[in-house]
Amino acid sequence: MRMIFLRLKQMLLGWGTVGIVYSCCDRLQGQGSLLTPWVIDRVIPFSPTAVWLYLSFFLLIPAGYFLVPLVQLRWLTLAMQIAAIGAGSIYLMWPTTMQYPPLAVDGLSSQVLGWLIGIDSPQNCFPSFHAGLTLLTVWAIAMRRQTVITTVSLVWALAIAISILQLRRHLFIDLVGGVLLAGGSGWLAMYIVARKKQHREIRYE
Repeated sequence: MRMIFLRLKQMLLGWGTVGIVYSCCDRLQGQGSLLTPWVIDRVIPFSPTAVWLYLSFFLLIPAGYFLVPLVQLRWLTLAMQIAAIGAGSIYLMWPTTMQYPPLAVDGLSSQVLGWLIGIDSPQNCFPSFHAGLTLLTVWAIAMRRQTVITTVSLVWALAIAISILQLRRHLFIDLVGGVLLAGGSGWLAMYIVARKKQHREIRYE
């Protein structure tokens, strides 16, 4: 039970920081610059039914916090906090938006998507937090070194990435930015964790 609460606490500190930064940036930023779609954005058709895969992101993140090896738990939290600071800085200095397609509310999927649009920011496009945090989570799960679990999480992450484009919540360039954000945040977090560990070892020698 103690380990469960520890993982929940770290998830709150990491993922919670992302939520706070995202909300604050939405309130503080100026008018967003309109991003231009790439060819891949035009090729993938708009589909409200992808909303269910898109929302499964909110299951993947907790799964990552509960599957990451305990010794790497702090790394995941720190990586998400760094990602929040990095993305938040970009959102404030260079807010971005995109052309969203009209939505005909003619089914449950469309209704859920309409609700999602209502609570989400029309800006904060680049980089995509959705893509960045998904990659960090798969990275964390892969640290278990269990092929089946890693493969499942990777396929799940790819499905989420496609759903982001299908729903037109982001453009492909935003996903690229999210991948770069995750990579930079993950490696920086590894460096910080390693340095702290090194300092502790020196102190106790």
